[in-house]
Amino acid sequence: MCGIVAGVSGRDIVPVLVQGLQRLEYRGYDSCGVAVHKSGLQRARSTARVAELAQQVQAEGIASGTGIAHTRWATHGAPAVHNAHPHFSHGPAGTSSVGRVALVHNGIIENHDELRAALQAKGYVFESQTDTEVIAHLIDSLYEGDVFAALQSAVRQLHGAYALAVFHKDEPHRVVGARAGSPLVLGVGSADGEHFLASDAMALSGVTDQIVYLEEGDLVDLQPGRYWVLDADGRSLNASQRPVKTVLAHSGAAELGPYRHYMQKEIFEQPRAIGDTLEGVEGITPELFGDSAYRVFKEIDNVLILACGTSYYSGCTAKYWLESIARIPTQVEVASEYRYRTSVPNPRTLVVTISQSGETADTLAALRHAQGLGMKHTLTICNVGTSAMVRECSLAYITRAGVEIGVASTKAFTTQLAGLFLLTLALAQVRGHLSEEAEAEHLKAMRHLPVALQAVLALEPQVISWAEDFARMDNALFLGRGLHYPIALEGALKLKEISYIHAEAYPAGELKHGPLALVTAAMPVVTVAPNDALLEKLKSNMQEVRARGGVLYVLADADTRIASSEGIHVIRMPEHYGSLSPLLHVVPLQMLAYHTALAKGTDVDKPRNLAKSVTVE
Repeated sequence: MCGIVAGVSGRDIVPVLVQGLQRLEYRGYDSCGVAVHKSGLQRARSTARVAELAQQVQAEGIASGTGIAHTRWATHGAPAVHNAHPHFSHGPAGTSSVGRVALVHNGIIENHDELRAALQAKGYVFESQTDTEVIAHLIDSLYEGDVFAALQSAVRQLHGAYALAVFHKDEPHRVVGARAGSPLVLGVGSADGEHFLASDAMALSGVTDQIVYLEEGDLVDLQPGRYWVLDADGRSLNASQRPVKTVLAHSGAAELGPYRHYMQKEIFEQPRAIGDTLEGVEGITPELFGDSAYRVFKEIDNVLILACGTSYYSGCTAKYWLESIARIPTQVEVASEYRYRTSVPNPRTLVVTISQSGETADTLAALRHAQGLGMKHTLTICNVGTSAMVRECSLAYITRAGVEIGVASTKAFTTQLAGLFLLTLALAQVRGHLSEEAEAEHLKAMRHLPVALQAVLALEPQVISWAEDFARMDNALFLGRGLHYPIALEGALKLKEISYIHAEAYPAGELKHGPLALVTAAMPVVTVAPNDALLEKLKSNMQEVRARGGVLYVLADADTRIASSEGIHVIRMPEHYGSLSPLLHVVPLQMLAYHTALAKGTDVDKPRNLAKSVTVE
């Protein structure tokens, strides 16, 4: 969600900025732009893709050693060129402050209306509906010859979240930045005295691998050959306080190869991703999650999971594991709701956050809220080892899904499940509920997952035939019971996200308590049917659908004795997988969403209105 690339250099920096934006396209955006210092301020903006922006930049001859660039996901103001970043200041008419400040911004400024009114009273002219333009005017109004000092003064007046990159026409070789509640990294260049800012280290892949992760409230001043980092109180920070880390952001992972879309590629990467995530796990031990994990696991008596979207559904799945295997009470909360309600804190709680990016604003805010309530035991399941989530939690398990470009998460979800299952086993062991025999069986099943997933991926031709039916539908129901209800939820979410078909998921037992009224021949009902203790109950729910003329699409284990017939379409899973069955059953649902979207001609990797990394509330 929104992307920043900025920097100063002794060479033309514009190709670096454009390339960085291309590497940030996975975050989701609906406009983009570049601004440079070239005898003043010059910019190009577009509501098309970054490739079109690159053509515009070349046609207009935009080149400079100082610049900022941005991909915008609209919050305040529609996706339109006049709302696109970078924004310029527009001071009172007739003054020299017209077009002095250029700025890009990730986040949301909550007091922008108040600031806008005050600036308009001073004669500042607003050309957009964005909250961002307020910051450009505010910095301009505070400028007295030092853009860094003006930025310091401005951020004291901002309420909300921001990552900022700014330059001024009177200081041609300087870019300044700040972050609060939205990620921003500093890239230390090795040539031409260049330094960079970016919202993601991946944006700088191939340019520099020397990264400084800025912390909450930090401000940064970039000039050729040198940089400074100050904390929110204005104290200068040294290299030990903000160390330079070597970060290998593998840009090659973002190449499509033989696949039509990143989502398709990422679905088929899941066997490797699971194998990588489990690499080195020789046995179950709390130390998989950190050196102090054993002590923490002994001290806790319940688990609180905080997450959003797909990650929330992985947490819902883990609740079944944690309570049935580790026998520990578990609560799963939507992160965006948790911090705004009155809850009863328990200092013996293990707070578990789940996030692909590790920068999800709602989940970070919920984590900090839980910590503020006195719950100090924190653990994250995360795909980015250098993220804010990992830095702010005392324990962590880093999944190794690799870069996930498609907005609709696939391999991040299944690797989260793998990490959460390991957590379940580690807690069960510490609590005395995991025998050596059970541990060996679970580890054997986990090591077999990549092979089992390959067999599931071989079902793709059958899924494609289902997708041809779904592409003609406007609505769909997904049913599951027990451990597979969250998988039904995830399947419905995938279909909604990329095909724009309205889909809902229910525990199958709830069908007769309302949703059955929706069932007709035009409402396909997807049913996740593993051979578990609830199978016979599920079969009864399926008969309720058939009795009302509904059409069933069933993912059934081989030994469930559910056969295809009129109104019942069955895909047989290769094998029953017990507790780990959710990792297998979700894959056909991912493929169903993908091929349905393909048949409908939607933008699979960049669905409308959505962003990959949700860094605003």
